[in-house]
Amino acid sequence: MSAPAVRTRDLRCRFAGEAGPVDALRGINLDVERGSFVAIMGPSGSGKTTLLHCAAGLRVPTSGTVELDGVNLSGLDETRLAELRRRRVGFVFQSFNLLPALTAAENIELPLRLDSRQVDPRHTAALLARVGLGNRDRHRPDQLSGGQKQRVAVARALITNPEVVFADEPTGALDIRSAREVLTLVRQLADQGQTIIMVTHDPVAASFSDQVLFLADGLIVDRLARPSAPAVASRMATLVESAERAANAAGVR
Repeated sequence: MSAPAVRTRDLRCRFAGEAGPVDALRGINLDVERGSFVAIMGPSGSGKTTLLHCAAGLRVPTSGTVELDGVNLSGLDETRLAELRRRRVGFVFQSFNLLPALTAAENIELPLRLDSRQVDPRHTAALLARVGLGNRDRHRPDQLSGGQKQRVAVARALITNPEVVFADEPTGALDIRSAREVLTLVRQLADQGQTIIMVTHDPVAASFSDQVLFLADGLIVDRLARPSAPAVASRMATLVESAERAANAAGVR
C-alpha cells in the first residue's frame, strides 16, 4: 500500500503567548489517506489552523514529524520546503488572495510562473471549464463575484497537480449560495481522487467531507465519518461547552 498523503507523528507546536508559552498542538498522530477529504473543526484556539499550517509546511513544529507525499518535512531547509509547497501542495484561503491586476487565467497560472515552469494555455482553459468559469478567463477579480473568485482560487490550487489541497475556511467569506457552489466543486474534486484537508467552523461545510476531525486544546478528541450537518453541529456544541467550562474553571483558580 502507498504511504498516506499526509502523516504526522507526535506533532507538537509551542509558541509564545502574552501570558506565557502556548501549546497549540500537544501530540497529533494523523494519517490522511490519498484521495480522502478531511475536515478539521474545533473551538477557537483548539489548534486547527496550526495543524493545517504544520501539515502544509507553512510552519515548523516544535517537535514531532510531518510527512507529505512520503517526504519528511523536518529534513528540508526553507528553500526545499518552498519548492515542495510550490509543486506538491495547493492552497485555498478564505480571502481568495487573487492579484487584482491579473486576469482569472493569469491568477491561475501564477504558481507555474513563480516556479519558472512552462504554462500551457490549454491546461488553464480546461481548469477554468472544470470550475465553471470557462467564459471568465479575461475577467479581473473586481469583475467576479465572491463565489467566482473562490473558484478561481481553487483552479489556481490545482494548476500544479498537487498531492494535497489545503483549504483554510474556504467558504468563510461567501454567501450561502456561493458557499454551496464551492463546496460542491470541492466534493467533486475529492470524488475524482484529489486529497483535500479543510479547516472550517461551518457544520454544513464539514458535512461535504468524508471525515471530520475534532480538535480541542491541541489534541484530536473525536472523529466523525460520513458526517451530517446536524451531527457535526451537535459534536461542536459539546466541545465548545466543554471549552467554556474549562476556561471558567481556570479563571476561578
